[in-house]
Amino acid sequence: MDLNSSTRRRSPPSEDTDQQLAQNSKMQAKRFGSNGITFTQIFTYCLVALPIIFAISLIFRHPSSDRTMGFADARVLENREVKQNATPIGAGGSEGVLFQHADKYNGKLLGGLLADGFDEAACTSRYSSFLYRKISLHKPSSYLISRLRSYEDLHKRCGPNTQSYNKALEQLKSGNKIGLTDCNYIVWISFSGLGNRILSLASTFLYALLTNRVLLVDQGKDMADLFCDPFPDKSWLLPRDFPLVDQFDSFNQNSPHCHGNMLKNNAINSSAMSKPSYLYLHLVHDYGDHDKLFFCDGEQSFLENVPWLIMKTDNYYVPSLFLIPSFEKELSNLFPEKGTVFHHLGRYLFHPSNHVWGLITRYYRTYLAKADERIGIQIRTFDSRRGPFKHVMDQILACTLKEKLLPAVDMQDSVVNPSENAKLKAILVTSLLSGYSEDLRNMYWEHPTMTGEVVGVYQPSHEEFQQTEKQMHNRKAWSEMYLLSLTDVLVTSAWSTFGYVAQGLGGLRPWILYKTENDTAPDPPCRRAMSTEPCFHAPPFYDCKAKKGIDTGTLVPHVRHCEDISWGLKVVDDHDDL
Repeated sequence: MDLNSSTRRRSPPSEDTDQQLAQNSKMQAKRFGSNGITFTQIFTYCLVALPIIFAISLIFRHPSSDRTMGFADARVLENREVKQNATPIGAGGSEGVLFQHADKYNGKLLGGLLADGFDEAACTSRYSSFLYRKISLHKPSSYLISRLRSYEDLHKRCGPNTQSYNKALEQLKSGNKIGLTDCNYIVWISFSGLGNRILSLASTFLYALLTNRVLLVDQGKDMADLFCDPFPDKSWLLPRDFPLVDQFDSFNQNSPHCHGNMLKNNAINSSAMSKPSYLYLHLVHDYGDHDKLFFCDGEQSFLENVPWLIMKTDNYYVPSLFLIPSFEKELSNLFPEKGTVFHHLGRYLFHPSNHVWGLITRYYRTYLAKADERIGIQIRTFDSRRGPFKHVMDQILACTLKEKLLPAVDMQDSVVNPSENAKLKAILVTSLLSGYSEDLRNMYWEHPTMTGEVVGVYQPSHEEFQQTEKQMHNRKAWSEMYLLSLTDVLVTSAWSTFGYVAQGLGGLRPWILYKTENDTAPDPPCRRAMSTEPCFHAPPFYDCKAKKGIDTGTLVPHVRHCEDISWGLKVVDDHDDL
């Protein structure tokens, strides 16, 4: 409806209309004689009442502007994202409907990455996360979206407590070597710290996509407490009565059903028609040469028909999947932008539980929402001594000031007239220690910035040391990774999976602080990451065809050595700068 026309109808009568009405009133008075005064009064009352009646009718015909525009309450927390993501649901005509659909698709569904139809109250973060971050510059491919919907159908058909699952479970319990089954599974064992778990689980889901397996997640102590189910209809959590669950902790590279151990002892017959009911895959950082043969095409052909694969890993092993020839075409179709694997899969899989989402949103609204720019600084030293350390603080300042990520301060304390339009920068620090954020906070409190910008420094927690087995510790860790991913600029520490998760979720290329040596800040102090992808810390260096050692970081242009670990591998786009 034309709002201007509504305004015109509410406008008071023009001056010419008033004169004409007065003349008509006089004529009516002459015509009806003594009754003319009564008629004039009635006519005047009508003139006063008509605009009121018309206004009331407009109110009932048009809902309030707040409801018409359909703005979510959470959008008041930051003007920039609010305006960018707002959905004018009340727009008239087919164009408005199409725009509303497009906004929903690109907004809450993350460009089609997420499926519609989940219970929003059960997992608030799934459809609300887009309100807290800028729209990603990296769009998921239509093929990836299609494969995700296909996987969801597979998971619904083969997930826990389905007929196919129960049949496969009975075959597993029998322990007999069997032929083909309706559904094949890969079980991910919950192992290591939270950052490692998130990265290894994303890798295992990609492997499930590539091999048409159903992913089932060992619940461990806190997986259900930290994350929502990412798939509709059926849970991704492995039922606690799974037959092998009591053996998960004891599985290692010497286990009888370990794939690498069986290869080492020539216990695998690749030509046999029947396959073992299950195999254990040991891809932990301490794995041996025979375990690493998992990344060879020949072994993938053998594993293809093993119904149950049980995997324990603490690695982001995606880069080595890109080096398996049989996966090459599928990976190229899934990820035309090769350096966005975790960015897409991480946002698809990892939705904070309602409790964790409360930690995230309360902190963001209180400390970060009003800032013009948010800078995340993630600090991890891997030093057994108790910090904080001066050389680490020197390195942080050298990096952030040199790269102009933070404003310099005037050590002379010159009088600076504060501007009414001064920009507000919020620095979010995550560290096990509070000393680094205190030093930054004191620096910006005790001295004015050279630019006139106002700087606030915030740190959600300082747990002193890593406490992987504690529920609240992991809740805070997950919330801080997520908060870092909501920043505009990110600085991370070398080797840290905590920082890898944040940069991947946020689609950010961070500045990586080099690992210090001999208590000295390195020069240069940091460098920009080649891509948003995490680093595979323990890749194999083996040519499966030639059966000899090789530098796997030089085989293809999109798999290179990491910036922070010289022997590590990471996926980059072909055009990414070295």
